[in-house]
Amino acid sequence: MHATVRGCAAALIFLLAGHPGEATAQTADLVSRNEFRVCADPANFPISSEDGSGFENKIAELLARELDLPLEYTWYPDSTGFVRNTLGANRCDVVIGYAQLHELVQNTNHYYTSRFVIVVPEASRYAGISQISDPDLEGARIGLVAGSPAASHMARNGLISQARSYPLFVDRRYSDPSGDMLGDLEAGEIDVAILWGPIGGPLVKTKHPSLVATPLMDEEAPPKMFYRITMGVRRGELDWSRKLNSLIRRNQDEINDILLEAGVPLMNDMGTAPLEPKQ
Repeated sequence: MHATVRGCAAALIFLLAGHPGEATAQTADLVSRNEFRVCADPANFPISSEDGSGFENKIAELLARELDLPLEYTWYPDSTGFVRNTLGANRCDVVIGYAQLHELVQNTNHYYTSRFVIVVPEASRYAGISQISDPDLEGARIGLVAGSPAASHMARNGLISQARSYPLFVDRRYSDPSGDMLGDLEAGEIDVAILWGPIGGPLVKTKHPSLVATPLMDEEAPPKMFYRITMGVRRGELDWSRKLNSLIRRNQDEINDILLEAGVPLMNDMGTAPLEPKQ
């Protein structure tokens, strides 16, 4: 949006990342000293999953090892009330993916930056397109998530009548808009799909290998198509936030490896170029 990331920018915070709900100021005394307590959606693959297969699960495992604490989850669907019923209820202490500057939580330093991607079949006539304003998209049937920044760019470029919209806020235990969109793309019902990169990239890699995801790098007008992702804690928990910042800094290379292995399209801090893996 895991973060999250969710008008246009607010709707993004869906994805990833941001979670709608309420937060109240707390103190660091609420953080468990006996467990690494993570708040997560149980059915939000490729981001998080109750079976541990999401890339945020793997980051949580890494941090738990570094803290030498057992990892414990509070599972709650990424929907209205997420923050209120997880962090706000003191059932857990950190959301692993949250869009930077989202007011419902206190953000750590960001630990990755990513972009929206355009997904097409490998041999598609639309392969290689990296901006919604490309004139070659005229006439294309385009799948996108309702309310996402891509919708504003499509409207500006006269493409909205070509859109097939997929819902933004759903309970992923029962509905899978991103998977449905990519399935429709493979079936030829749409020509291209536009998704948040940390969802589209890993889904293409793990479940849709006949498709290709390309970051949308060249949109100059707002809204922006890249977002920085942090971890979210209760507001006022400064010591805990500083501890997580230290963990992120010391383990950034390994975090990057987890994200790249998952298929997340990582960008530099300004979102202007791909982040190359270290050799």
